[in-house]
Amino acid sequence: MASARESDPTLGYLTRKETEVKLPRPTRVKNKTPAPIQITAEQILREARERQEAEIRPPKQKITDPTELADYRLRKRKEFEDLIRRTRWNVSVWIKYAQWEESQKDFARARSVWERALEVDYRNHTLWLKYAEVEMKNKFINHARNVWDRAVTLLPRVDQLWYKYIHMEEMLGNVAGARQIFERWMSWMPDQQGWLSYIKFELRYNEVERARAIFERFVECHPKVGAWIRYAKFEMKNGEVARARNCYERAVEKLADDEEAENLFVAFAEFEERCKETERARCIYKFALDHIPKGRAEDLYRKFVAFEKQYGDREGIEDAVVGKRRFQYEEEVRKNPLNYDHWFDYIRLEESVGNKERIREVYERAIANVPPAAEKRYWQRYIYLWINYALYEELDAEDMERTREVYRECLKLIPHEKFSFAKIWLLAAQFEIRQKNLKAARLILGNAIGKAPKDKIFKKYIEIELQLGNIDRCRKLYEKYLDWAPENCYAWSKYAELERSLSETERARAIFELAIDQPALDMPELLWKAYIDFEISEGEYERTRQLYERLLDRTKHLKVWISYAKFEASAMQEEDKDSNMQEENDEELVNERKQCLLRARRVFEKAVNYFRTSAPELKEERAMLLEEWLNMESSFGNLGDISLVQSKLPKKLKKRRPIVSEDGPAGYEEYYDYHFPEETQTTNLKILEAAYKWKRQKVGSDED
Repeated sequence: MASARESDPTLGYLTRKETEVKLPRPTRVKNKTPAPIQITAEQILREARERQEAEIRPPKQKITDPTELADYRLRKRKEFEDLIRRTRWNVSVWIKYAQWEESQKDFARARSVWERALEVDYRNHTLWLKYAEVEMKNKFINHARNVWDRAVTLLPRVDQLWYKYIHMEEMLGNVAGARQIFERWMSWMPDQQGWLSYIKFELRYNEVERARAIFERFVECHPKVGAWIRYAKFEMKNGEVARARNCYERAVEKLADDEEAENLFVAFAEFEERCKETERARCIYKFALDHIPKGRAEDLYRKFVAFEKQYGDREGIEDAVVGKRRFQYEEEVRKNPLNYDHWFDYIRLEESVGNKERIREVYERAIANVPPAAEKRYWQRYIYLWINYALYEELDAEDMERTREVYRECLKLIPHEKFSFAKIWLLAAQFEIRQKNLKAARLILGNAIGKAPKDKIFKKYIEIELQLGNIDRCRKLYEKYLDWAPENCYAWSKYAELERSLSETERARAIFELAIDQPALDMPELLWKAYIDFEISEGEYERTRQLYERLLDRTKHLKVWISYAKFEASAMQEEDKDSNMQEENDEELVNERKQCLLRARRVFEKAVNYFRTSAPELKEERAMLLEEWLNMESSFGNLGDISLVQSKLPKKLKKRRPIVSEDGPAGYEEYYDYHFPEETQTTNLKILEAAYKWKRQKVGSDED
């Protein structure tokens, strides 16, 4: 127990156990059913209030004796003095002390308290206000003036002191004194509200000239848009239209580049509108739109459009609408100058207006936004700005030198070592051709081939030279084309086609031979087809057969076999068209058709043997080949033998196979399989062989 006391000395002579609060033990509710009489919260609160004991208040004392009053005053003063001694910086204590002295009608002592408080914290304007209010309330006017005068001298930046001082003088009817106080205040250059209060004061006494002079000083002290607008409205209110206009004009001269200039121009235009000077208002709006940055002119555009709708003709309204849209586009291109779609819309708007200088300015601003990265995908939209610019200069402005300069600058800007645009080269060359400057066009296309060769450039250059009939130039261009892209089958076939059109059969054949000997080709099937069609058109059937054989050495594709067989089937018919003019012997014609059929049949048999022996897995291709053979036999009528093919046709069977995914089997899928007659015979032989083997084993086991 002693140790418990020692551990906690605050307990004194008591032990911990004695100091513990013993709470009643919570009783356990056994019956939780609701009581028959319910008590509301309101009833509980009412009972608590009724049982509450009355508040103990000190008794009221009545002083009936001067001695008692002196004692009371002495006691209160002592309390206040003690409080001040303890909390010297607490202003509320000083105020209560002074107000108590005032309530005792001891004004000398009250002034003494106020003065002592001001010695402690003279910067607290609340003290000055309370002090002056006490003097005014008790009609000590000169004392109040003295207090206000000292207050505004020590705290000239506290506007409330000036307002109260002026209000007091005005209430006393001392207008001259109030004006003098305003002048003292204005020498400190207060904020706008102070100046406006001075102006309102003069206007209350109809001193318009004085108010005008104050406004002049006001706009010099605060040269802001709001001050000038107030000055102009003041003149307008007094019916001085010329003076109001002069105010606006002076404001525009001084504040045309101010951030709030938009409000000034709007106010000026609305003033002219009220004066029925619509042309002046229109000029002000247009001047403002030309001089204010687009980002700050939103309200101005809206007002201008409304003005034009009210007073303007159709052309004026359209100009206003265009101006508003121009502002929107300016805002969009300012936010994201690399969004070329906005530039296109902006240019289209300017072109609809038709102002050449403005159109050129927008084009120049647009093309100045070069894509940041040298990648073609970033340049694809940008390059159309240059194209549209050049087309505008050529077609609309009809300035050919400027068009040439646009193309030249564009070609200079594009990084040709990384990527290029064939469209620009071709447009520049076609422009020179339209100007009948063939030498310049050839120079541009030659530079294009040298710096950034492309298929389009070669094709167009060759087309131009071909139209001009320069065959030697075409040949040289094809040679350069094929040096640059030897794998391009289109170029080879077009070169051979050119030679063939010139009846240079051997040259065309030599070109085809060079082409098919190339180690890599992008579309060899087209080249071979073109070569075969060329030989067929020349009537060289033997050469065509050799070509087919050479092609089959390289590829055994189904289409090649079918094409070869169809050629053999139709070769005789092509010959007949020529021979029918000379021979009319039907027997000879039939013999030739038989020979043709035999050759085609040989090709089909060869193809079927290849698919059966070398590519047995290509069952579908083999089935298609047999169908083509059957169609060919049918087309020959009586000469054909359908039964020859029908015996080889497969059976089409529908089968199912399991689908295997990463997670295991995932069901079955149906597919078509083909069973050929020879496969069925082989299967039957295998079954018989297995049966014989089983029988031999059984006989051997019986003998044992």
